[in-house]
Amino acid sequence: MSDALNDILLLSELSDDEVAIVERNCRWKSYGSGEQIIDQHSNSRDIFFVAAGRVRVVNYSLSGREITFDDLEPGSHFGELAAIDGLPRSASVMALDDARIASLPADQFHQMVLDHPEIALKLMKHLAHLVRTSTVRIMDLSTLGANNRIHADLLRLARKVTKDEMTAMITPIPVHSDVASRVSTTRETVARVLNDLARKGIVERQKNVLMVKDLERLEDMVEDVRGE
Repeated sequence: MSDALNDILLLSELSDDEVAIVERNCRWKSYGSGEQIIDQHSNSRDIFFVAAGRVRVVNYSLSGREITFDDLEPGSHFGELAAIDGLPRSASVMALDDARIASLPADQFHQMVLDHPEIALKLMKHLAHLVRTSTVRIMDLSTLGANNRIHADLLRLARKVTKDEMTAMITPIPVHSDVASRVSTTRETVARVLNDLARKGIVERQKNVLMVKDLERLEDMVEDVRGE
């Protein structure tokens, strides 16, 4: 894993020389699968870039139950809220597999944004996306039953990878506990719902792939209960 930020989406408008400056200003660290990168409520202010590997943004209930907010792929960033407002972290972040992470101090991040308005605009669009997706999630958690929330989560995963709007191949197959963590239910409920979708011919498990065979029908199931 090389210490390079050329694939970071937030920095995509910078020249190679400008990216190289950011790389030199970063602190670089490798993390193993399951290792914590930042802790909720910590007072660190850096922004982080995912150069390699995947990470998960999570919170924990008082009982210790894990609540998943998002899984981030290489090229993503996280930690911008604390870097912007100076308040404690709002979530924890852990490595899902071996990851190479760069952290940029808040003061240098501020200067980079001031020097490059295009980065500020990308950041604004990213934050707007977070607000919109959070609003949908809050509505789903407040108004949908567990079965319907699982359908909605599966639809979200399928929409990311569909090429023809008819089918989708989700790989690797979603882990039941991960889905349960995202939609606030149990692994047993997730297994039951996926088995029901398989019986209806909507999904099919194929080795390491979950094939969504009827994306339109899955969309109809979600939209019917959402009232869209």
